[in-house]
Amino acid sequence: MSTYAKRERLLLADLLETEGPDAPTLCEGWRARDLAAHVVVRERRPDAAGGLLIKQLGPRLERVMAEFADKPYEELIQLIRTGPPRFSPFSLKQVDEASNIVEFYVHTEDVRRARPDWTPRELDPVFQDTLWSRLERTARLAGRGAATGLVLRRPDGQTAVAHRGTPVVTVTGEPSELLLFVYGRQDVADVELEGDKDAITKLHESKQLGI
Repeated sequence: MSTYAKRERLLLADLLETEGPDAPTLCEGWRARDLAAHVVVRERRPDAAGGLLIKQLGPRLERVMAEFADKPYEELIQLIRTGPPRFSPFSLKQVDEASNIVEFYVHTEDVRRARPDWTPRELDPVFQDTLWSRLERTARLAGRGAATGLVLRRPDGQTAVAHRGTPVVTVTGEPSELLLFVYGRQDVADVELEGDKDAITKLHESKQLGI
């Protein structure tokens, strides 16, 4: 594979295929079939995918998602694996890398870590650096709903401010784990939290983290 986005795409497709349509995920209310439909609609139906960001388009997105979720599961997996059509912006390598590395990594973990026997993936340092660069760019957007000040810190000391405010909680971990934390997967992220005890509790229970 020439890009991390392509690698993560295939990993996600393989995992969804192996786990089956009714496998649980960390996305509330979604089984594997629903997650697969989300990935396909996001890339192939821009007329509906706008509902991910625009509340007024939410009902249309739900209808289109339901239509795709009713398709044969094997067809959904193949659509993920083969990628978007040529007319989609996601077919451009630059857009694919910018938009899908984090998307596919997080959703792969949504499936992996929903299992009771999950174990952490071993990720190479270059991929961790890539995830960190994405995290630095989106930290404030993802952390805007934090109930406290929020600082993200790598083990080597590099930091990114995700939310300004007091008291401040510092979350330390590898970029892959920090991404999961700030994208709302606090319960499964392998991180350490430092700060006021009550503030840590508030942050850990925040429902508004993520994009």
